[in-house]
Amino acid sequence: MSPSGVRIILFTGKGGVGKTTASAATAIRLADRGLKTLLLSTDPAHSLADALAVPLAGEPVPVLPGLSAVQLDSQRRLEAAWTELEQYLRQLFDQGGVDPVTAEELTVLPGIEEVLALLAVRELAAAGHWDALVVDCAPTAETLRLLALPEAFGWYLNRVFPVHRRLARGMRPVSALLARPAAVPPDAAFDAVVRLAGELAEARTLLTDPATTSVRLVLTPEAVVTAEARRTFTALSLHGYRVDQVVANRVFPAGEADGSAWQRSWVAAQQRQLASIAESFGDLPIVTVGYRPDEPVGVAGLRAVADDLYGSRRTGARAVDPAAVGATEPPLQVRALAERQFELALRLPLVDRDQVSASRSGDELIVTVAGTRRVLALPSVLRRCLVTGGSVADGWLRVTFEPDPDRWPA
Repeated sequence: MSPSGVRIILFTGKGGVGKTTASAATAIRLADRGLKTLLLSTDPAHSLADALAVPLAGEPVPVLPGLSAVQLDSQRRLEAAWTELEQYLRQLFDQGGVDPVTAEELTVLPGIEEVLALLAVRELAAAGHWDALVVDCAPTAETLRLLALPEAFGWYLNRVFPVHRRLARGMRPVSALLARPAAVPPDAAFDAVVRLAGELAEARTLLTDPATTSVRLVLTPEAVVTAEARRTFTALSLHGYRVDQVVANRVFPAGEADGSAWQRSWVAAQQRQLASIAESFGDLPIVTVGYRPDEPVGVAGLRAVADDLYGSRRTGARAVDPAAVGATEPPLQVRALAERQFELALRLPLVDRDQVSASRSGDELIVTVAGTRRVLALPSVLRRCLVTGGSVADGWLRVTFEPDPDRWPA
């Protein structure tokens, strides 16, 4: 278990596939099984309150015994977390002649909602009030940016930030002599960024903990949606996040006897896509949720969806523990192959060899997959080695290393 001791399940998928419904149904089933559960949304669309048919606010609201829900209030968190940086930015825009109303808008940093969402998940997990945290994430593109953020920000901070800080300190004496001193970031602003980096690193550690955290992909059996889910699965693995289930939503019954040619064609098309999904996602559990005659809104409707996902509570048939962590291999592994030979293996499902490039740069391995890049800090043993080969096969990138004679004791 992670230090927080809380089970975290993140739901994501292309907009409109039903990820909010799946996450809410899962949270309800966890609460029904006796786990104190918090359901939270990082999706700016704010559809979670509509699905539950319960008004939500920026603090947890009780939904039913054992279950509370919250819609993150990014503005309130921004005002609480960014006082130092906001003051500096206001001063900077004022010196540039930007009018106050425009300056107010510009001080809201790009991507800040994703940052605050990550920190909120970390904060709520660390609070110790919950047994399970279910996160209704934004659509896949925003979710990938959110989950890639801690590592990318840490890289920037380690490489570029020290230079900025040294320059700022050097500019202060000069600025003080000017008739109109330039806006130089105060130490408080730099300290706020350092603090942010540490909190984001803790959030990443929490969300990549294979014992407690997993991602569940929600899709509908359509070609475009399936293609995006495949890319998302690969990108999540690239960044070290573990997917343990695929939910195929809004599936027509295969034996539907309706005489409509339109419906028969949809059933046939969905069955073809379901076969493709089963082939694409290999050993991942794939759960189907039927197309319902009415919209699953409110606790009763969502409980019916939970029956499709995890088995009926009334009959106990095919009962599945929604908190169970799927048994998938860690997405990043380092092992000794033989004496003085090592291998770094990175799970990259659903990619071809020509979609992957990898290069060594100092103490880092830079991996690019279909336009998505990750900079991996090599463990200490591999930093003292030379790259001797690499391959992509069976859903894994494997890079082999041998000791560098100049850096390895004889």
